[in-house]
Amino acid sequence: MIRIERPIAISGLALTLALLAAPSVHAQSADMTFFVTSSGPGKGADLGGLEGADAQCQKLAQAAGAGTKTWRAYLSTQAADGKPAVNAKDRIGKGPWQNAKGAVIAKDVAELHGANNLAKQTALSEKGEVINGAGDQPNRHDILTGSQPDGTAFAGPDDRTCKNWTSSTQGAAMVGHFDRKGLRDDEPSKSWNSSHASRGPDGGCSQADLKSTGGDGLLYCFASN
Repeated sequence: MIRIERPIAISGLALTLALLAAPSVHAQSADMTFFVTSSGPGKGADLGGLEGADAQCQKLAQAAGAGTKTWRAYLSTQAADGKPAVNAKDRIGKGPWQNAKGAVIAKDVAELHGANNLAKQTALSEKGEVINGAGDQPNRHDILTGSQPDGTAFAGPDDRTCKNWTSSTQGAAMVGHFDRKGLRDDEPSKSWNSSHASRGPDGGCSQADLKSTGGDGLLYCFASN
């Protein structure tokens, strides 16, 4: 009996210690300050404005155990109805930002818009998961930003924010590729925040339109504090 019981006891102890040592998803995510949303609100580029987009970031961060931080969506808005434009780069704090696994994306705003560490393996969801990119089915690499490469809003009459994130029909939204891949080997295709405008038969801003060009209404979320 001794020979049978001792290995079982040791094995049970080892298993217990392993479980105690393994970090939980929430423990990993507690220090997270950046993620790509695992899902959008579901109404295409109608996010409920900046407030609705921020709320989506906050909700997903809360579910992942990082809700004590103040989360902001990386989105610009264009000047309209007497209101000035808002630049995405001005909404997200000073950095540094790291994903759910602890990999640093960028140390500050300048590095984020320069030689950052964003790629498919680092642009993780709030759950710490890799998101489908170019070559996967379905491709979800288009991320809504409404921004120019330097993180500022677009000037002029052309809509690049689906009516400042309130339209799910007519308009267009600038998107970036989190995996830095596109149809061509050029800078726009590799841009994480300013690759191309959305388009489609519904007018350019519906969920179906976003999916048709390789997106799903996903956002970049940053802890601003």
